[in-house]
Amino acid sequence: MDQPKDFTTVGEEQKVCRLQRSIYGLKQASRSWNTRFDEVILGYDFIKNDYDPCIYKKISGSSVAYLVLYVDDILLIGNDVKMLGNIKAWLSTQFSIKDMDQASYILGIKIYRDRSRRMLGLTQSSYIEKVLKRFKMEHSKRGLLPMRYGLSCPRSSLLRVMRNLKGCRTSPMPQP
Repeated sequence: MDQPKDFTTVGEEQKVCRLQRSIYGLKQASRSWNTRFDEVILGYDFIKNDYDPCIYKKISGSSVAYLVLYVDDILLIGNDVKMLGNIKAWLSTQFSIKDMDQASYILGIKIYRDRSRRMLGLTQSSYIEKVLKRFKMEHSKRGLLPMRYGLSCPRSSLLRVMRNLKGCRTSPMPQP
């Protein structure tokens, strides 16, 4: 960082300042925040995802928690409410946080759930509508999707698809 005006020493005007902490808005601030967050969260026994460094997982017995980080927003997902509460309490001791309760939107994706039917869904309809408006196509004719709406996938089929996707990680996609 350049020296602040009126704080330069005569003959040392070309010298720069080395910051001990990052200042909000500087180029390196987000990197500094992410490095600190990574150190803290790994110290709480979270495991960083090999394929996406912004996803962390913590397993404790039959309880599993996923933490998804996007810049300075955190999405916490898990199967044990008590464990999630403990993680939130611990995070609040490490950082200044604001609990927004249940997520309904994140990164332009709407999250909807029906707990009675044990369903969780994601949709980008608002993003699609925004793109259509931007290109003045909001009144265009709707086309059919290659996948039927409301398609239910048996667990065995889903597991087979996941195994195939994991295989794609190690072998490159064929080029036409």
